[in-house]
Amino acid sequence: MDIYRPRPQASAIGVRVDVRAVMKEVYLWMTLGLVTSAVVALVFAVTGLTSAIFPVLIIAPFVQIGLVWYLSARIQKMEAQRAATLFLVFAAMMGITLSTIFYWASLADIYLALFATGAMFAAMSVVGYTTQVDLSRLGSLLFMALIGLIVASIVNLFLASQTLYWIVSYAGVLIFVGLTAYDTQWIKRNAEQIQVQGVNSGATVVRQIAIIGALKLYLDFINLFLFILNIIGNRQR
Repeated sequence: MDIYRPRPQASAIGVRVDVRAVMKEVYLWMTLGLVTSAVVALVFAVTGLTSAIFPVLIIAPFVQIGLVWYLSARIQKMEAQRAATLFLVFAAMMGITLSTIFYWASLADIYLALFATGAMFAAMSVVGYTTQVDLSRLGSLLFMALIGLIVASIVNLFLASQTLYWIVSYAGVLIFVGLTAYDTQWIKRNAEQIQVQGVNSGATVVRQIAIIGALKLYLDFINLFLFILNIIGNRQR
């Protein structure tokens, strides 16, 4: 689960960064990513571009996974601006994929899902930031549950079981609610461990953890939103 670790500093004389400033930048970039995705999704849906490139959307998830992997693996060696650009490119590509929801969900359901997601995400992020309980063990359990969720989702593509559909949907909400709290605490604890030896060095390291932290929380928010939308949009079944 730990896709980023601050590099140890050569000197013991280091200055710790302001954790609140790091968290502020994390949420700023996460919000910018969400806005980018929303704008791209709306533009593609309204202009009909989604329908025009629908066959190409099959490969979009694989490209997105590749970008997540690349960012996670190379973040410490990237320039801050490059990391930020790749994050926004990823958010834009996710927006193209998300534009498909306008074809199967009503605007009322989308608004309701966004409101519910925002409320749950905010609550669990506050819990993750303020709790004194170590959530590291919870992270391991959630990661295993996430693997099971992915497997169950793939299996249900062939089974088309309504029961399994609802189990996956509600389990997905619970898993990403938990991951929101876990990832928030993970970001905070990594920020607390950072020591820098200069203004430029500090800005670079802060931007690195801000981008990877924003990516984690962005993915938590998007996945939570999609599972909630699945429940709301199919509640009449």
